[in-house]
Amino acid sequence: MEIFEYAFMQRAFLVGILLAMTIPCIGIVVVLRRLSMIGDALSHASLAGVALGLILGINPVAGAAAACILASLGIEAIRRKLPRYSEMSIAIMMSAGVGLAGVLSGFVKSSANFNSFLFGSIVAISDLEMYLVAGVSLAVLLMFLLLYKELFFIALDERSARLAGVPVGAVNFIFTIMTAITVAVAARTVGALIVSSMMVIPAACAMQLGKNYRQTVLYAVLLDVIFMVIGLFAAYYLDLKPGGTIVLISVILLVVILAVKKLLGLSD
Repeated sequence: MEIFEYAFMQRAFLVGILLAMTIPCIGIVVVLRRLSMIGDALSHASLAGVALGLILGINPVAGAAAACILASLGIEAIRRKLPRYSEMSIAIMMSAGVGLAGVLSGFVKSSANFNSFLFGSIVAISDLEMYLVAGVSLAVLLMFLLLYKELFFIALDERSARLAGVPVGAVNFIFTIMTAITVAVAARTVGALIVSSMMVIPAACAMQLGKNYRQTVLYAVLLDVIFMVIGLFAAYYLDLKPGGTIVLISVILLVVILAVKKLLGLSD
């Protein structure tokens, strides 16, 4: 267990577990609302914010957070304007994020700093970034618990939730900010190209196992923590990239769960 003798691995495990507890909470709601690709859209928008931050000489995480918030508000605005084609809003923002990130990356002097946000560098985060992730994760988890019932109603049927007296507009706005900040922080640690997978795959696994909403949320969090721990161990001892390793492990387990359910005749 010499892996825990190194301070950078201690930070990696702490940050990884916090994110693994936070991201699936966002992911479950996103998946139930048929907006699974929102993580991809925001992660690409975060890259544009990172590039702008590096160009202007400000903290790239702050730039990523600002870009994600603007992109998420844009998605929500377009989704309200085109309710029958809500997925179009994600495609539009993803296209804008990719285009802007591509243009701005040409003005970044240090490509190494920009590339570190593509696949993350969870083993190279600083103490300040660790505290930032801890603060954001705890705040998002707290808001998720406080809005647990409201998010559940909105995820199932937004129109019925509005008729039931749920302040849909306010809850959507808060959830949009929660999602944006989570993606921005996770982009620095696990990578902008990885965070969407961490949202969707644990949710997909949990939906195969859970019998109700609460069980599904708990399974998603538990599975993502397991993916994170196994991935960090595998990355350390096999000298692999942590972000990609975590995602591949989660995909493998999803395939195993689907295969076992089919063999046992439990498929829907």
